[in-house]
Amino acid sequence: MIIGVDDTDSRAGMCTTYLCAVLVDELKQRGYGDVSTPRLVRLNPCIPFKTRGNGAVSFEIRIAMGKEEQVKELVKARVRELSEVHEEDTNPGVVFIDDSALRAMFRGDSDEKALTGLAGSWGRAPQNECIVKLKTFYETTVRDVLAIEDAYALISELHFDYFGLKKKRGIIGALAAASFLVVQKREPTFYDFTYELMAYREKERWGTVRLIDEASVWKADAATYPLTWDTVDLANKKLVLAPHSPCPVLFGIRGESVDALYKAYKLIRAEPAELEMVFVTNQGTDFHLITGEEAVGTLHDYHSYILDGVVDSEPRTIEGGHVVFALSLSEEILGCIECIAYEPTKGFRDYIRKLWVGDEVTVYGSFKNRTINLEKIALRKLNVEVQRNPICDKCGKSMESAGRSQGYRCKRCKTYRSEKEVLIVDREIEEGLYEAPPVARRHIAKPLIRACMEGGTNHLHPSR
Repeated sequence: MIIGVDDTDSRAGMCTTYLCAVLVDELKQRGYGDVSTPRLVRLNPCIPFKTRGNGAVSFEIRIAMGKEEQVKELVKARVRELSEVHEEDTNPGVVFIDDSALRAMFRGDSDEKALTGLAGSWGRAPQNECIVKLKTFYETTVRDVLAIEDAYALISELHFDYFGLKKKRGIIGALAAASFLVVQKREPTFYDFTYELMAYREKERWGTVRLIDEASVWKADAATYPLTWDTVDLANKKLVLAPHSPCPVLFGIRGESVDALYKAYKLIRAEPAELEMVFVTNQGTDFHLITGEEAVGTLHDYHSYILDGVVDSEPRTIEGGHVVFALSLSEEILGCIECIAYEPTKGFRDYIRKLWVGDEVTVYGSFKNRTINLEKIALRKLNVEVQRNPICDKCGKSMESAGRSQGYRCKRCKTYRSEKEVLIVDREIEEGLYEAPPVARRHIAKPLIRACMEGGTNHLHPSR
């Protein structure tokens, strides 16, 4: 059985990953069956009614014969017990994909593999219609906006079981997280993925100041970077592994390798943890971004895009320290939008301030009210030409305009030029891809250091 859970937390506390960790630990302790490594799926980061990281979770359990209903009741009980249901915007949802449904979806594969291959590769067998629909649903929740009716329709069509509290909106994320796991069962490397090791606080410490030895975190980072990343922000001299909310999370370590996560974890000195859990996750993948080719014609609020364009105004700093410029879009999407680097992006704004009108760029970020909230920017072709009034060959002084469309004259020497001079200059910035620093990075945004490790080192400028 695959179980997906979402929307159990609030801005005031709790964390859906903690509830997942509790469930996985309890199911193992009670002997209900073998449990897979859980999944943590970050959904559309632009959704206005999200809590914090907009994350949903799922896991698979191979249930002992006759225990399926007991497992479901235990999950429901823990969701009732631990969810922040007293908070207005918390609307928990759970989706159960029973073994019978899994058999139907993976018909054609060996039944034993379908039910026991919790992490193994199944080769590239053809995907049936059900898996395609789940794949589409997951991808839509990360890049688009769905209504709960969309989730209900698919659950009904595929005969899944579900449970929810209050408005039950968490069913959307629960189905998305379960769908992600189904696709990974079919082909584990179909989606890019990373890992996160989460450590959780003892309950009596929730809401108090986290006790984490800062020096040990820097040591752990130095010993494991770049296989772990976004543990610290080197440029801004800040720790970024620990949240600031009163939730149960002590800290989370993200990275490419489970071994590297545990190596870092063992080096960090902190208050005792109640438990820890490793998640497979879509964090650090940029999966939320829609390319300009996919968005031909119209841009929609609450979506994230990769857009080509030309800088159409000098960058300006506005109240609050945010930096804004106008971008004239490519032919696929006509028009002009604004791009903004908010104050929390810190030094990233310095790159934006160095843009000139005429620079050809690609912007990455979320879109709302005709404005892109910048996560990355690629400087594809810099404008290196500067125009100036021509210099008189005789006296060496700058000529003055002779009138509109009448060229330039030197009053002293009576020399004349028809057009301005064009100078080729050196810019204070290089072409390439730049990113916001870890202190301002979305969970799902891909750090450039990952691209560097993949071999794409040309024209990349990681924040570290």
